[in-house]
Amino acid sequence: MVAIGTLPRMATARLNGIDVHYERRGEGPRLLFINGSGATLEGVEPLLDVYAARFDLLAHDQRGLGRTSIPDGPYSMAEYAADAAALVAHVGWESYRVVGTSFGGMVAQELAVTHPTRIERLALLCTSPGGAGGASYPLHTLASEPPDVRAAIRTRILDTRFTPEWLAEHEGDRMLVELMTAERDDGKSAAALRGEALQLAARQAFDAYDRLPRIACPTLVACGRYDGIAPPANSEAIAARIPGADLRVYEGGHAFFAQDGQAFPDILRFLSA
Repeated sequence: MVAIGTLPRMATARLNGIDVHYERRGEGPRLLFINGSGATLEGVEPLLDVYAARFDLLAHDQRGLGRTSIPDGPYSMAEYAADAAALVAHVGWESYRVVGTSFGGMVAQELAVTHPTRIERLALLCTSPGGAGGASYPLHTLASEPPDVRAAIRTRILDTRFTPEWLAEHEGDRMLVELMTAERDDGKSAAALRGEALQLAARQAFDAYDRLPRIACPTLVACGRYDGIAPPANSEAIAARIPGADLRVYEGGHAFFAQDGQAFPDILRFLSA
Protein backbone atom coordinates (compact mmCIF):
# COMPACT_ATOMS: atom_id res chain seq x y z
CA MET A 1 0.00 0.00 0.00
CA VAL A 2 1.31 3.41 -0.96
CA ALA A 3 0.85 6.00 1.79
CA ILE A 4 -1.26 8.92 0.67
CA GLY A 5 1.21 11.36 2.15
CA THR A 6 3.82 10.23 -0.37
CA LEU A 7 1.66 11.06 -3.39
CA PRO A 8 1.12 14.45 -5.01
CA ARG A 9 -2.47 15.66 -5.18
CA MET A 10 -2.32 15.54 -8.99
CA ALA A 11 -0.22 13.11 -10.95
CA THR A 12 0.04 11.15 -14.20
CA ALA A 13 0.53 7.40 -14.48
CA ARG A 14 1.32 5.30 -17.54
CA LEU A 15 -1.49 2.70 -17.56
CA ASN A 16 -2.65 0.39 -20.34
CA GLY A 17 -0.46 2.22 -22.83
CA ILE A 18 -1.83 5.71 -22.11
CA ASP A 19 -1.02 8.55 -19.70
CA VAL A 20 -3.80 8.83 -17.12
CA HIS A 21 -4.15 12.09 -15.19
CA TYR A 22 -5.50 11.59 -11.68
CA GLU A 23 -6.00 13.21 -8.29
CA ARG A 24 -5.84 11.68 -4.85
CA ARG A 25 -6.74 13.67 -1.76
CA GLY A 26 -8.63 13.55 1.51
CA GLU A 27 -8.72 11.04 4.35
CA GLY A 28 -11.09 8.26 5.29
CA PRO A 29 -12.40 5.17 3.50
CA ARG A 30 -10.88 4.63 0.05
CA LEU A 31 -13.26 5.92 -2.64
CA LEU A 32 -12.89 5.78 -6.41
CA PHE A 33 -14.97 8.43 -8.19
CA ILE A 34 -15.83 7.82 -11.86
CA ASN A 35 -17.02 10.80 -13.90
CA GLY A 36 -19.79 11.24 -16.46
CA SER A 37 -19.87 11.84 -20.21
CA GLY A 38 -17.47 14.55 -21.35
CA ALA A 39 -16.65 15.47 -17.76
CA THR A 40 -13.13 16.22 -16.52
CA LEU A 41 -11.66 16.61 -13.05
CA GLU A 42 -11.30 20.33 -13.62
CA GLY A 43 -14.98 20.64 -14.45
CA VAL A 44 -16.24 18.83 -11.34
CA GLU A 45 -13.85 20.26 -8.76
CA PRO A 46 -16.65 21.35 -6.38
CA LEU A 47 -18.09 17.83 -6.46
CA LEU A 48 -14.68 16.32 -5.72
CA ASP A 49 -14.35 18.67 -2.76
CA VAL A 50 -17.51 17.18 -1.24
CA TYR A 51 -16.19 13.62 -1.49
CA ALA A 52 -12.64 14.52 -0.42
CA ALA A 53 -13.99 15.98 2.81
CA ARG A 54 -15.11 12.47 3.84
CA PHE A 55 -12.91 10.03 1.92
CA ASP A 56 -9.46 9.14 0.66
CA LEU A 57 -10.60 10.13 -2.81
CA LEU A 58 -9.15 8.88 -6.10
CA ALA A 59 -10.45 10.32 -9.38
CA HIS A 60 -9.13 10.52 -12.92
CA ASP A 61 -9.71 11.96 -16.36
CA GLN A 62 -10.91 9.02 -18.40
CA ARG A 63 -9.32 8.09 -21.70
CA GLY A 64 -9.97 10.69 -24.37
CA LEU A 65 -10.80 13.43 -21.85
CA GLY A 66 -9.08 16.23 -19.97
CA ARG A 67 -5.38 15.75 -19.36
CA THR A 68 -5.44 12.01 -20.09
CA SER A 69 -4.23 10.66 -23.44
CA ILE A 70 -6.55 10.54 -26.44
CA PRO A 71 -5.61 7.27 -28.12
CA ASP A 72 -7.04 6.05 -31.40
CA GLY A 73 -10.48 4.51 -31.08
CA PRO A 74 -12.83 2.90 -30.87
CA TYR A 75 -13.01 2.67 -27.07
CA SER A 76 -14.92 0.00 -25.19
CA MET A 77 -16.47 0.04 -21.73
CA ALA A 78 -14.10 -2.80 -20.84
CA GLU A 79 -11.17 -0.47 -21.57
CA TYR A 80 -12.61 2.27 -19.36
CA ALA A 81 -13.06 -0.24 -16.54
CA ALA A 82 -9.54 -1.62 -17.10
CA ASP A 83 -8.12 1.90 -16.84
CA ALA A 84 -9.90 2.38 -13.50
CA ALA A 85 -8.67 -1.01 -12.24
CA ALA A 86 -5.12 -0.20 -13.30
CA LEU A 87 -5.28 3.13 -11.49
CA VAL A 88 -6.36 1.65 -8.16
CA ALA A 89 -3.62 -0.95 -8.53
CA HIS A 90 -1.14 1.84 -9.23
CA VAL A 91 -1.93 3.55 -5.91
CA GLY A 92 -1.85 0.22 -4.07
CA TRP A 93 -5.50 -0.33 -3.23
CA GLU A 94 -6.61 -3.93 -2.90
CA SER A 95 -10.19 -3.01 -1.99
CA TYR A 96 -12.13 0.23 -2.22
CA ARG A 97 -15.53 1.88 -2.59
CA VAL A 98 -16.85 3.21 -5.89
CA VAL A 99 -19.25 5.96 -6.91
CA GLY A 100 -20.10 6.31 -10.59
CA THR A 101 -22.24 9.05 -12.08
CA SER A 102 -24.07 8.64 -15.42
CA PHE A 103 -21.43 7.31 -17.86
CA GLY A 104 -19.27 6.74 -14.79
CA GLY A 105 -22.01 4.50 -13.44
CA MET A 106 -21.70 2.34 -16.55
CA VAL A 107 -17.95 2.09 -16.06
CA ALA A 108 -18.55 1.29 -12.39
CA GLN A 109 -20.90 -1.54 -13.33
CA GLU A 110 -18.34 -2.96 -15.75
CA LEU A 111 -15.65 -2.66 -13.09
CA ALA A 112 -17.82 -4.30 -10.43
CA VAL A 113 -18.82 -7.29 -12.52
CA THR A 114 -15.19 -7.78 -13.58
CA HIS A 115 -13.63 -7.36 -10.10
CA PRO A 116 -16.49 -8.14 -7.70
CA THR A 117 -14.29 -9.10 -4.75
CA ARG A 118 -12.37 -5.81 -4.76
CA ILE A 119 -15.28 -3.43 -4.26
CA GLU A 120 -16.53 -2.81 -0.72
CA ARG A 121 -19.51 -0.58 -1.50
CA LEU A 122 -20.94 0.65 -4.80
CA ALA A 123 -23.06 3.73 -5.57
CA LEU A 124 -24.56 3.94 -9.06
CA LEU A 125 -26.06 7.36 -9.78
CA CYS A 126 -28.35 8.32 -12.70
CA THR A 127 -27.11 5.53 -14.94
CA SER A 128 -28.25 2.60 -17.08
CA PRO A 129 -27.33 -1.10 -17.41
CA GLY A 130 -27.80 -1.40 -21.17
CA GLY A 131 -29.23 -4.42 -22.90
CA ALA A 132 -32.60 -5.65 -21.65
CA GLY A 133 -32.34 -3.27 -18.69
CA GLY A 134 -32.47 -0.16 -20.86
CA ALA A 135 -29.94 2.22 -22.36
CA SER A 136 -29.36 5.88 -21.62
CA TYR A 137 -30.33 8.55 -24.14
CA PRO A 138 -28.16 8.31 -27.30
CA LEU A 139 -26.22 11.52 -26.74
CA HIS A 140 -24.01 10.82 -29.76
CA THR A 141 -26.97 11.68 -32.01
CA LEU A 142 -27.00 15.30 -30.82
CA ALA A 143 -23.83 16.20 -32.72
CA SER A 144 -25.72 16.30 -36.01
CA GLU A 145 -28.39 18.70 -34.69
CA PRO A 146 -28.29 22.50 -35.05
CA PRO A 147 -27.16 24.25 -31.85
CA ASP A 148 -30.66 25.49 -30.93
CA VAL A 149 -32.20 22.05 -31.39
CA ARG A 150 -29.36 20.46 -29.46
CA ALA A 151 -29.85 22.89 -26.56
CA ALA A 152 -33.60 22.23 -26.50
CA ILE A 153 -33.09 18.46 -26.39
CA ARG A 154 -30.47 18.72 -23.66
CA THR A 155 -32.87 20.77 -21.56
CA ARG A 156 -35.75 18.34 -22.06
CA ILE A 157 -33.74 15.24 -21.18
CA LEU A 158 -31.95 16.83 -18.23
CA ASP A 159 -35.30 16.97 -16.41
CA THR A 160 -38.54 16.12 -18.17
CA ARG A 161 -40.38 18.86 -16.26
CA PHE A 162 -38.20 21.58 -17.77
CA THR A 163 -40.63 23.28 -20.13
CA PRO A 164 -40.20 27.01 -20.81
CA GLU A 165 -43.12 27.63 -18.47
CA TRP A 166 -41.52 25.60 -15.67
CA LEU A 167 -38.15 27.29 -16.02
CA ALA A 168 -39.76 30.74 -16.03
CA GLU A 169 -41.14 29.99 -12.57
CA HIS A 170 -38.14 28.12 -11.08
CA GLU A 171 -34.98 30.24 -11.02
CA GLY A 172 -32.78 27.53 -9.50
CA ASP A 173 -33.70 25.07 -12.22
CA ARG A 174 -33.12 27.74 -14.85
CA MET A 175 -29.61 28.30 -13.51
CA LEU A 176 -29.00 24.54 -13.51
CA VAL A 177 -30.00 24.33 -17.17
CA GLU A 178 -27.69 27.20 -18.08
CA LEU A 179 -24.82 25.47 -16.28
CA MET A 180 -25.34 21.96 -17.63
CA THR A 181 -26.51 22.56 -21.20
CA ALA A 182 -24.15 25.36 -22.23
CA GLU A 183 -22.08 24.66 -25.34
CA ARG A 184 -18.48 24.07 -24.32
CA ASP A 185 -16.86 23.34 -27.66
CA ASP A 186 -15.24 26.77 -28.12
CA GLY A 187 -11.49 26.55 -27.81
CA LYS A 188 -11.35 22.76 -27.74
CA SER A 189 -8.85 21.06 -29.99
CA ALA A 190 -9.93 18.64 -32.69
CA ALA A 191 -8.31 15.87 -30.64
CA ALA A 192 -10.36 16.76 -27.56
CA LEU A 193 -13.60 16.74 -29.54
CA ARG A 194 -12.59 13.40 -31.04
CA GLY A 195 -12.02 11.97 -27.56
CA GLU A 196 -15.45 13.10 -26.40
CA ALA A 197 -17.08 11.57 -29.48
CA LEU A 198 -15.26 8.29 -28.91
CA GLN A 199 -16.50 8.20 -25.32
CA LEU A 200 -20.09 8.73 -26.43
CA ALA A 201 -19.69 5.97 -29.00
CA ALA A 202 -18.55 3.57 -26.28
CA ARG A 203 -21.92 3.98 -24.55
CA GLN A 204 -23.80 2.54 -27.50
CA ALA A 205 -22.64 -1.06 -27.10
CA PHE A 206 -22.64 -1.13 -23.30
CA ASP A 207 -24.55 -4.04 -21.75
CA ALA A 208 -23.90 -5.22 -18.20
CA TYR A 209 -27.47 -6.27 -17.46
CA ASP A 210 -27.04 -10.06 -17.55
CA ARG A 211 -23.83 -9.86 -15.51
CA LEU A 212 -25.11 -7.65 -12.69
CA PRO A 213 -25.91 -10.57 -10.33
CA ARG A 214 -22.12 -11.04 -9.99
CA ILE A 215 -22.02 -7.90 -7.82
CA ALA A 216 -21.96 -8.98 -4.18
CA CYS A 217 -21.15 -5.78 -2.29
CA PRO A 218 -23.73 -3.42 -0.74
CA THR A 219 -25.04 -1.32 -3.61
CA LEU A 220 -26.98 1.92 -3.75
CA VAL A 221 -28.82 2.69 -7.00
CA ALA A 222 -30.03 6.30 -7.05
CA CYS A 223 -31.88 8.24 -9.72
CA GLY A 224 -34.04 11.27 -10.41
CA ARG A 225 -37.75 10.82 -10.90
CA TYR A 226 -37.70 13.10 -13.98
CA ASP A 227 -34.45 11.99 -15.61
CA GLY A 228 -34.73 11.85 -19.39
CA ILE A 229 -31.15 10.65 -19.94
CA ALA A 230 -31.19 7.64 -17.62
CA PRO A 231 -34.90 7.07 -16.90
CA PRO A 232 -35.89 5.67 -13.48
CA ALA A 233 -36.93 2.39 -15.10
CA ASN A 234 -33.26 1.77 -15.93
CA SER A 235 -32.25 2.15 -12.29
CA GLU A 236 -35.11 -0.13 -11.28
CA ALA A 237 -33.71 -2.73 -13.67
CA ILE A 238 -30.23 -2.40 -12.16
CA ALA A 239 -31.50 -2.74 -8.60
CA ALA A 240 -33.59 -5.78 -9.52
CA ARG A 241 -30.52 -7.60 -10.84
CA ILE A 242 -28.07 -6.84 -8.01
CA PRO A 243 -28.76 -8.93 -4.90
CA GLY A 244 -29.82 -6.74 -1.99
CA ALA A 245 -29.43 -3.44 -3.88
CA ASP A 246 -31.07 -0.36 -2.37
CA LEU A 247 -33.02 1.72 -4.92
CA ARG A 248 -33.76 5.36 -4.10
CA VAL A 249 -35.66 7.77 -6.30
CA TYR A 250 -35.22 11.51 -5.72
CA GLU A 251 -37.09 14.64 -6.77
CA GLY A 252 -35.05 15.78 -9.72
CA GLY A 253 -33.72 14.83 -13.10
CA HIS A 254 -30.30 13.73 -14.29
CA ALA A 255 -28.72 16.10 -11.76
CA PHE A 256 -30.97 14.98 -8.90
CA PHE A 257 -28.09 15.15 -6.42
CA ALA A 258 -27.99 18.91 -7.00
CA GLN A 259 -31.78 19.27 -6.93
CA ASP A 260 -32.92 17.16 -3.97
CA GLY A 261 -31.33 18.20 -0.70
CA GLN A 262 -31.66 14.71 0.74
CA ALA A 263 -29.70 12.98 -2.02
CA PHE A 264 -26.11 13.86 -1.15
CA PRO A 265 -26.45 13.14 2.58
CA ASP A 266 -27.91 9.73 1.69
CA ILE A 267 -25.13 8.96 -0.79
CA LEU A 268 -22.37 10.03 1.60
CA ARG A 269 -23.94 8.09 4.46
CA PHE A 270 -24.14 4.95 2.34
CA LEU A 271 -20.57 5.20 1.11
CA SER A 272 -19.26 5.92 4.61
CA ALA A 273 -20.98 2.98 6.29
